Amino acid sequence: MGMPLELNTMIVTKGREDRKEENIFSLEKEGYRLYPLDIPLDVRKTLQSETSGTGVIQKVEWSSGRTVITYKLVSLNSTN
Repeated sequence: MGMPLELNTMIVTKGREDRKEENIFSLEKEGYRLYPLDIPLDVRKTLQSETSGTGVIQKVEWSSGRTVITYKLVSLNSTN
């Protein structure tokens, strides 16, 4: 029996990210997802939205059909 796996090259939060420290966030997603570690990735609210910043994933955890990533926000795009 195979395990469904999705490869992601950006962080899409849909507003469900959890702040752990000043610029460290945690995000839980349905299914098993694979993300590159230690490489800057676009952070977006939705797949179609503009990039809101750049994050570097530090940790990926798989458990019970869910993926939890911990990432550091290294830059934030602002309209100000």
